[in-house]
Amino acid sequence: MTWSEWEPVTNMNLKEVVYHKKYRDTGGGVARIMFNRPQKMNAMTNFGWAEIAETVSEASNDKNIGVVVYTGAGNHFGVGGDMEWEADGGLQGPGGMALASVPNFDGAIQNCLKPVIAAVRGYCIGGHNHLAYHCDFTIASDNAIFGQNGPRVASPAHGHLVASSAYVLGLKRAKEMWMVCRQYTARQAYEMGLINAVVPEVKLEEEVDRWCEDLFGLSPTCLQIVKQSFNAVGNEILWTTDKILSLIAPDFFDRPEVKEAHDAFFNKRTPNFWKDAKKS
Repeated sequence: MTWSEWEPVTNMNLKEVVYHKKYRDTGGGVARIMFNRPQKMNAMTNFGWAEIAETVSEASNDKNIGVVVYTGAGNHFGVGGDMEWEADGGLQGPGGMALASVPNFDGAIQNCLKPVIAAVRGYCIGGHNHLAYHCDFTIASDNAIFGQNGPRVASPAHGHLVASSAYVLGLKRAKEMWMVCRQYTARQAYEMGLINAVVPEVKLEEEVDRWCEDLFGLSPTCLQIVKQSFNAVGNEILWTTDKILSLIAPDFFDRPEVKEAHDAFFNKRTPNFWKDAKKS
């Protein structure tokens, strides 16, 4: 079996994402969605997250596409949200009181009718990490680093995208990843069950192609049925958690810990969220 060259999809107005497709000589194709901000280690704004959801939905509806692959331009998969954009108010809702509407790219990946593979090299942090664990499979190069960063930089990720990690890792490991903000090597991530395979970086694309070929040997309708069956696990309960931020901290962006997190991040120091605490 041979593949065509990657062909750009030109009928979409994309700024932070590059979208290509390639096809097998025996039928069927792969859609590749590439984060394209290498100058920022692929940190994304809400505009990029929206493009991620838009492109995977387009691939899901393309009858000629059998597999979707996410990857990053440059040396890294991605480091989550663009902190400069967030610090300038990108995540604030009206009056700074609520989280602005973040495109539901995790849900778009889960609802995609095609198998979705994350092909990870370098850093896979924050939004890119939970994007990767919502993909059906994650293939990583041996230089990949995984982790969450939200509580460290006062980015209030919450609800379904947090809670669903417990189904991937188990509750204790999921809490460790989200509440301690440790980072994990590809080998550690594999042993935790966060990813499916680790290969040398030079073999990453070859390994992803091999997984694609395996998937093309299976009934596409059966794969859709199996994937959506897995998506039913916990969904009714998990989606009810998405109001947690508004219930616990509707004034989150006005709190001093947000300013401290941003100041520490941009000055490359450890934040001190307890500096104003008083002894009882």
